Amino acid sequence: MKNKTTTWAIDPLHSEVLFKIKHLVISTVTGSFNKFEGRAVSQGEGFDDAKVYFSIDVASIDTNQAQRDQHLREGDFFSADLYPKITFESTSFVHKGGNEFKMAGNLTMKGVTKPVELNVEYGGSQRSLQGVVKHGFEVTGIINRKEFGMAWNVVTDAGNLGLGEDIKLVANIQVSELVEEMKPAAAN
Repeated sequence: MKNKTTTWAIDPLHSEVLFKIKHLVISTVTGSFNKFEGRAVSQGEGFDDAKVYFSIDVASIDTNQAQRDQHLREGDFFSADLYPKITFESTSFVHKGGNEFKMAGNLTMKGVTKPVELNVEYGGSQRSLQGVVKHGFEVTGIINRKEFGMAWNVVTDAGNLGLGEDIKLVANIQVSELVEEMKPAAAN
Protein backbone atom coordinates (compact mmCIF):
# COMPACT_ATOMS: atom_id res chain seq x y z
CA MET A 1 0.00 0.00 0.00
CA LYS A 2 1.30 3.42 -0.95
CA ASN A 3 2.04 5.97 1.80
CA LYS A 4 -0.55 8.68 2.20
CA THR A 5 0.54 12.14 1.05
CA THR A 6 -0.54 14.89 3.43
CA THR A 7 -0.32 18.64 2.85
CA TRP A 8 0.07 20.73 5.99
CA ALA A 9 -0.67 24.49 5.95
CA ILE A 10 0.92 26.99 8.30
CA ASP A 11 -1.53 28.47 10.78
CA PRO A 12 -0.54 32.18 10.83
CA LEU A 13 -2.56 32.82 14.01
CA HIS A 14 -0.36 30.39 15.92
CA SER A 15 2.98 30.98 14.17
CA GLU A 16 5.63 33.70 14.09
CA VAL A 17 8.72 34.56 12.06
CA LEU A 18 11.40 36.48 13.97
CA PHE A 19 14.91 37.70 13.23
CA LYS A 20 17.69 39.09 15.42
CA ILE A 21 20.66 41.22 14.45
CA LYS A 22 23.45 42.80 16.47
CA HIS A 23 23.27 46.60 16.77
CA LEU A 24 26.42 48.59 17.63
CA VAL A 25 28.02 45.26 18.62
CA ILE A 26 26.53 45.60 22.12
CA SER A 27 22.86 44.70 21.83
CA THR A 28 20.39 42.81 19.68
CA VAL A 29 17.44 44.18 17.73
CA THR A 30 14.57 41.76 17.21
CA GLY A 31 12.04 42.07 14.43
CA SER A 32 9.33 40.02 12.81
CA PHE A 33 7.43 39.55 9.60
CA ASN A 34 3.68 39.71 10.16
CA LYS A 35 2.50 38.21 6.84
CA PHE A 36 3.71 34.83 5.63
CA GLU A 37 2.37 31.57 4.30
CA GLY A 38 3.66 28.11 3.73
CA ARG A 39 3.02 24.43 3.58
CA ALA A 40 4.72 21.11 4.12
CA VAL A 41 4.01 17.94 2.18
CA SER A 42 4.72 14.68 4.00
CA GLN A 43 4.51 11.01 3.05
CA GLY A 44 3.07 8.51 5.51
CA GLU A 45 3.61 8.99 9.23
CA GLY A 46 5.87 11.76 10.46
CA PHE A 47 7.79 14.43 8.60
CA ASP A 48 10.92 12.58 7.40
CA ASP A 49 11.76 13.86 3.90
CA ALA A 50 8.91 16.40 4.00
CA LYS A 51 8.93 19.08 1.30
CA VAL A 52 8.59 22.59 2.78
CA TYR A 53 7.56 25.77 0.95
CA PHE A 54 7.51 29.17 2.63
CA SER A 55 6.87 32.76 1.52
CA ILE A 56 7.22 36.01 3.49
CA ASP A 57 5.73 39.38 2.60
CA VAL A 58 8.73 41.73 2.98
CA ALA A 59 6.55 44.82 3.47
CA SER A 60 5.19 43.25 6.67
CA ILE A 61 8.54 43.73 8.46
CA ASP A 62 8.07 45.04 12.00
CA THR A 63 10.85 46.07 14.40
CA ASN A 64 8.53 48.19 16.54
CA GLN A 65 10.03 51.37 15.07
CA ALA A 66 8.35 52.80 11.93
CA GLN A 67 11.35 54.79 10.64
CA ARG A 68 13.67 51.77 10.88
CA ASP A 69 11.04 49.54 9.25
CA GLN A 70 10.78 51.94 6.31
CA HIS A 71 14.58 51.97 5.91
CA LEU A 72 14.60 48.15 5.94
CA ARG A 73 12.00 48.11 3.11
CA GLU A 74 14.18 50.39 0.95
CA GLY A 75 17.19 49.72 -1.30
CA ASP A 76 19.85 49.58 1.44
CA PHE A 77 18.22 46.39 2.66
CA PHE A 78 15.26 44.45 1.21
CA SER A 79 14.17 46.64 -1.77
CA ALA A 80 10.60 45.52 -1.06
CA ASP A 81 9.19 47.29 -4.13
CA LEU A 82 11.41 45.23 -6.44
CA TYR A 83 11.54 42.05 -4.36
CA PRO A 84 8.28 41.82 -2.37
CA LYS A 85 8.75 38.19 -1.24
CA ILE A 86 11.31 36.13 0.60
CA THR A 87 10.89 32.47 -0.36
CA PHE A 88 12.24 29.16 0.84
CA GLU A 89 11.93 25.73 -0.73
CA SER A 90 13.43 22.72 1.02
CA THR A 91 15.71 20.22 -0.69
CA SER A 92 15.91 17.87 2.32
CA PHE A 93 14.28 17.36 5.71
CA VAL A 94 16.26 14.79 7.71
CA HIS A 95 15.49 13.35 11.15
CA LYS A 96 18.62 13.60 13.33
CA GLY A 97 17.23 11.79 16.35
CA GLY A 98 14.78 12.63 19.13
CA ASN A 99 12.88 15.79 18.20
CA GLU A 100 15.68 17.20 16.01
CA PHE A 101 15.65 17.59 12.24
CA LYS A 102 17.98 19.30 9.77
CA MET A 103 16.31 21.12 6.89
CA ALA A 104 18.27 22.28 3.84
CA GLY A 105 16.88 24.32 1.01
CA ASN A 106 17.08 27.35 -1.23
CA LEU A 107 16.40 30.76 0.29
CA THR A 108 15.64 33.62 -2.10
CA MET A 109 15.91 37.14 -0.75
CA LYS A 110 16.39 40.38 -2.67
CA GLY A 111 16.67 38.44 -5.93
CA VAL A 112 19.52 36.23 -4.67
CA THR A 113 19.06 32.49 -4.12
CA LYS A 114 21.46 30.66 -1.81
CA PRO A 115 21.43 27.23 -0.17
CA VAL A 116 20.86 27.37 3.59
CA GLU A 117 20.69 24.81 6.37
CA LEU A 118 18.25 25.23 9.26
CA ASN A 119 17.71 23.40 12.53
CA VAL A 120 14.19 22.17 13.24
CA GLU A 121 12.92 21.10 16.63
CA TYR A 122 9.67 19.15 16.54
CA GLY A 123 7.39 20.25 19.39
CA GLY A 124 4.85 17.45 19.05
CA SER A 125 1.26 17.16 17.97
CA GLN A 126 -2.12 17.81 19.51
CA ARG A 127 -5.73 17.65 18.41
CA SER A 128 -7.45 21.07 18.59
CA LEU A 129 -10.85 21.61 20.19
CA GLN A 130 -12.28 21.44 16.65
CA GLY A 131 -10.74 17.98 16.15
CA VAL A 132 -7.94 19.11 13.81
CA VAL A 133 -4.49 17.58 14.29
CA LYS A 134 -1.80 20.26 14.67
CA HIS A 135 2.00 19.92 14.73
CA GLY A 136 4.48 22.43 16.16
CA PHE A 137 8.03 23.23 15.08
CA GLU A 138 10.75 25.72 15.97
CA VAL A 139 13.04 26.52 13.05
CA THR A 140 16.35 28.28 13.74
CA GLY A 141 19.38 29.25 11.73
CA ILE A 142 21.89 31.94 10.86
CA ILE A 143 22.33 33.61 7.49
CA ASN A 144 24.78 36.28 6.39
CA ARG A 145 22.87 39.28 5.03
CA LYS A 146 25.77 40.36 2.79
CA GLU A 147 25.39 37.12 0.79
CA PHE A 148 21.92 38.38 -0.18
CA GLY A 149 23.04 41.84 -1.31
CA MET A 150 22.39 43.67 1.96
CA ALA A 151 25.82 45.17 2.63
CA TRP A 152 24.73 48.60 3.98
CA ASN A 153 26.39 49.50 7.25
CA VAL A 154 27.82 52.40 9.25
CA VAL A 155 31.05 52.62 11.22
CA THR A 156 30.87 53.94 14.78
CA ASP A 157 33.30 56.46 16.29
CA ALA A 158 35.08 53.51 17.93
CA GLY A 159 35.55 51.89 14.50
CA ASN A 160 32.98 49.13 15.02
CA LEU A 161 30.26 48.24 12.54
CA GLY A 162 26.80 49.53 13.39
CA LEU A 163 25.09 46.32 12.30
CA GLY A 164 26.14 42.71 12.45
CA GLU A 165 26.35 40.69 9.26
CA ASP A 166 24.74 37.55 10.65
CA ILE A 167 21.00 37.37 11.07
CA LYS A 168 19.54 34.85 13.50
CA LEU A 169 16.27 33.38 12.29
CA VAL A 170 13.65 31.94 14.64
CA ALA A 171 10.32 30.70 13.32
CA ASN A 172 7.77 29.10 15.62
CA ILE A 173 5.42 27.29 13.28
CA GLN A 174 2.17 25.43 13.80
CA VAL A 175 0.72 23.44 10.90
CA SER A 176 -2.58 21.68 10.36
CA GLU A 177 -3.74 19.37 7.61
CA LEU A 178 -4.93 21.27 4.56
CA VAL A 179 -8.38 20.04 3.64
CA GLU A 180 -9.67 21.02 0.22
CA GLU A 181 -13.21 22.32 0.49
CA MET A 182 -15.77 20.38 -1.47
CA LYS A 183 -16.67 22.29 -4.61
CA PRO A 184 -20.28 22.20 -5.77
CA ALA A 185 -20.94 20.11 -8.84
CA ALA A 186 -21.48 22.06 -12.04
CA ALA A 187 -25.11 22.54 -12.95
CA ASN A 188 -26.27 20.73 -16.06
